[in-house]
Amino acid sequence: MDTRFAITEYLDAKAVNKKLDQLLESPIYSIKPDVLKAYEENYFEKKCQKSKAMIAEAKQIIPGGVQHNLAFNYPFPIVISKVDGAKLYDIDGNEYYDFLQAGGPTVLGSNPKVVRDQVIDLLNTCGPSTGLFHEFEYKLAKKISDSVPTVDMFRMLGSGTEACMVACRVARLATKKKYIIKMGGAYHGWSDQLGYGIRIPGTKFTQAHGVPIRLMRDTQEFFPGDLDELERKLRRNQFCGGTAAVFIEPVGPESGTIPLEKDFNKGVERLCRKYGALLVFDEVVTGFRIGMAGAQGYYGVEPDLTVFGKVIAGGYPGAGGLGGKREYMKYMGAGLDGGQKVKKAFCGGTMAATPISCVAGYYTLEEIEKQNACQRAGQLGDRLTKGLCDIIDKYNLPFVAFNQGSICHLETVGTMHLSINWHKPWQIPAVLKESDIRKAEMQHVGAAYMAEGIVTVGGSRLYTSAAYDEAMIDDALSRFDKIFSECGIIEPAKKK
Repeated sequence: MDTRFAITEYLDAKAVNKKLDQLLESPIYSIKPDVLKAYEENYFEKKCQKSKAMIAEAKQIIPGGVQHNLAFNYPFPIVISKVDGAKLYDIDGNEYYDFLQAGGPTVLGSNPKVVRDQVIDLLNTCGPSTGLFHEFEYKLAKKISDSVPTVDMFRMLGSGTEACMVACRVARLATKKKYIIKMGGAYHGWSDQLGYGIRIPGTKFTQAHGVPIRLMRDTQEFFPGDLDELERKLRRNQFCGGTAAVFIEPVGPESGTIPLEKDFNKGVERLCRKYGALLVFDEVVTGFRIGMAGAQGYYGVEPDLTVFGKVIAGGYPGAGGLGGKREYMKYMGAGLDGGQKVKKAFCGGTMAATPISCVAGYYTLEEIEKQNACQRAGQLGDRLTKGLCDIIDKYNLPFVAFNQGSICHLETVGTMHLSINWHKPWQIPAVLKESDIRKAEMQHVGAAYMAEGIVTVGGSRLYTSAAYDEAMIDDALSRFDKIFSECGIIEPAKKK
């Protein structure tokens, strides 16, 4: 197992969460209204005219004007026309540091030539898709299996959402049990049952609009980091159908926005073994970003099933898959026979494991390993986070910056740290209203980042890649310094 990991020193989860609690109790600081207005007038209106015009046209035929939630930016989305390593370029010719990284998968940086050349060669010979088997389906599966010790077998799918969906089905077939328990606030795609408890712990079904509540009756959530809460639900479920699987984002919900104690995953593993539930690691973000062996390799945990996405297609379409122990992956056999005579999980995907996704994924993983990209990106994440902490202290702001390797968090309003007391569901409307207020300010400060040439994930998360160097990180920090110098109190702290 490759033991080079992105995390140099594990964070103090208790200390970080305490700071996040204090952030929620502090006045809301954000970019000052007059400064925001100046950014709107002098940058977005004057320097992003082509983007504004195109989005206005797009809104006539695309709901909201964009096809993906990550593409939204206040006051309007920016249209990207070129990417190169650590940089993005919009249709108006403006240049940005890319800390979005397509939502996390581009550990090598955007559109690396070494992968692109292989994809072009494939397009010149085979084409993007045939519907039949291609040699790189095997090569990619073998590379993943060789890298992640718990993955005896792997099946490619179209997305992380699909992989999470079928992981539920495999778990129920393998255990003959009923319930799925997930960590509150975690994102495991947008399927009906896993939309439960999404983004804000304790919100139950309230954020999955359009999904009948009955479809979530066998899904439960537990508070991030709370092993006692998890065990209570596992114990209770023994008497009414049992628990088929426990789903975990190993660094914490929403890519670690609520960080976990280092030994927490070991505790979840122990409880799963005790109660006969499968442990499912969602490594859509952490897989091949924390290390070649994933977050599970770093934490020393052996999940039964592992969900992959994004990076295993190298940023190309068809980015999802499920891997795991042979005894469970037998339920994923394709074809009329599929090997063993077992009931197979209902699963499909005409455009899964296309030649283009498998070639791109294979060479991406090869290069990540060859370049030691995980560790390199993690070291740059450390540099970025330390610099952000220094700037926060410089201006005496309540903001909180922390990282898990190359997954960096910059919480200015604490939107992702809100939660609901399990025993007080009547809090939900008030907390959701508070979330909307904080989310608006998160978008405002995100607009300031954009105007200063920095693209982030929703104004609160940043991914570093191996395409960065120290000088780029320091330049980005100088831009953050300028923005933070223009932040002030937008709304006083609420009295309890």
